[in-house]
Amino acid sequence: MNWIALQNKQEVDDIKQLSFSKPQVIFKHSTRCSISTMAKSRLERSSTPTNLDFHYLDLIAYRDISALVANEFDVQHESPQIIVLKDGKCIYDESHSGINMDEIVAASN
Repeated sequence: MNWIALQNKQEVDDIKQLSFSKPQVIFKHSTRCSISTMAKSRLERSSTPTNLDFHYLDLIAYRDISALVANEFDVQHESPQIIVLKDGKCIYDESHSGINMDEIVAASN
């Protein structure tokens, strides 16, 4: 899986704009949480769909961006968390053991 690092506020706007031409996925990951590490590993072991871009947000290092993502896309902050964006809006979000690639793909179609 080719994660695209999400490390600044401008990238949130960029991802939102990209979602009008291709669904975008943000994975909010806590590097201090074993459940988050398991969810990330499960995603990485899955076949990566080519019709989605996957963005990785280290929410420990970038708490302000994590809060911006929650605010911008009207989702409750959770960790770990998957957010799928299409046409500038959140169309799917899931956390913890509910994170799986099949549901991400289904939601993005």
